[in-house]
Amino acid sequence: MKTMRVLLTGHQGYLGTVMAPVLAAEGHDITGLDSGLFAECVLGDAPLDPPGHRVDLRDVTATQLSGVDAVVHLAALSNDPLGALAPDLTYDINHSASVRLARLAKDAGVRRFLYASTCSVYGASGDAGLVGEDAPLRPVTPYAESKVRVEDDLHELADDDFTPVFLRNATAFGFSPRLRADIVLNNLVGHACLSGEVRVLSDGTPWRPLVHAADIARAFAAALTAPKESLHDRAFNIGTERNNLTVAQIADEVVEAVPGSRLVITGEAGADPRSYRVDFSRFRGAVAGFDCAWSVKDGAVELAEAYQRFGLTRNGFEQRFTRLAWLKNRTEADVVDDTLRHS
Repeated sequence: MKTMRVLLTGHQGYLGTVMAPVLAAEGHDITGLDSGLFAECVLGDAPLDPPGHRVDLRDVTATQLSGVDAVVHLAALSNDPLGALAPDLTYDINHSASVRLARLAKDAGVRRFLYASTCSVYGASGDAGLVGEDAPLRPVTPYAESKVRVEDDLHELADDDFTPVFLRNATAFGFSPRLRADIVLNNLVGHACLSGEVRVLSDGTPWRPLVHAADIARAFAAALTAPKESLHDRAFNIGTERNNLTVAQIADEVVEAVPGSRLVITGEAGADPRSYRVDFSRFRGAVAGFDCAWSVKDGAVELAEAYQRFGLTRNGFEQRFTRLAWLKNRTEADVVDDTLRHS
């Protein structure tokens, strides 16, 4: 197996903390790059981070790309409410800085650039069947729109020496030492453990595709070494059809995983335009032998056990592990300024 010198952006985030040891276990030489905004958002034992650069994505230099074979680009403002609150920052970081990073990488001789996109680009696809990579893109949030823009711009950079790959992850779930509590399964399990209620604010009918953080990490590891001709300048949905579920079905799995909890569907948030079921077969066809290992049921059980084992508190759940609340706290404490750079 070919091993590489890999720059992993966002290595101190929710997904990066899971992905770094997976890539290292494959024999790759990993260097991280992260602003450190969420480095302290730890539940349980402190992660063992790879060596890395503490730098804002907007301030990356060519020197930090020197000697790198491949970039795995996860770093982003990954939160729809935050994107709605500060759309200019979302485009500045998620779009402009990502494209700048790719240009620097190409100029430095990096040959493969794995971009963490999202199935949210299909946001308003409705119930018309499984959505494949060639379906119309209908993003409904600044976060998803920024991902579409990056895909378009990276496509223009592709050539014989530079291979961008667009990995459109389903909605992530599962335990990470750097927890996020503001994504659907993690959030529902947290509420169930802390209050005994699995509270759904929509009517429960929207479809969501889900994928475990560890399966995302395995997909990126496979994409690093897969033949160029199978991946070059292509988009791939990352997940499994088994985890296409309605929000109500996801909530039912949580009720099963947390004994004594009960389901409450309030409908107070109204209809959610984000509803889509996804076809994940293209990646399985491109990378022989790949499939996702984790079901939503297994992930709910894993989360409930981890929350209990590590003593999840309501304050931690609502403040430290919720992206928007954490960034507001950091800003009010003058740890970061209003551009989300460290003060």
